[in-house]
Amino acid sequence: MHLMGAAATTAVVAGTATAVSGGMRRRQQQRAMQEQQAMQTQQAAAAAPPETAEPSYVEELQELDKLRQQGLLTDEEFAAKKKQILGI
Repeated sequence: MHLMGAAATTAVVAGTATAVSGGMRRRQQQRAMQEQQAMQTQQAAAAAPPETAEPSYVEELQELDKLRQQGLLTDEEFAAKKKQILGI
């Protein structure tokens, strides 16, 4: 009977050790995945071009129209510049 008790104790200890090591391995894998995701996020943020303000075509055209109304631009000059701004 003593041999059976020792075998049972060994089985319990081995099972507990396996469960503990499995839990530790899962936590280590989760931590490694989180670190990898954080690193990928940082790399993506570093690789992204900085946002630039897009030109306001409406504002440019309004300024040109003011110059045209003041007589500083002709209708032809205004039309040519408008096409240039709009890429026509």
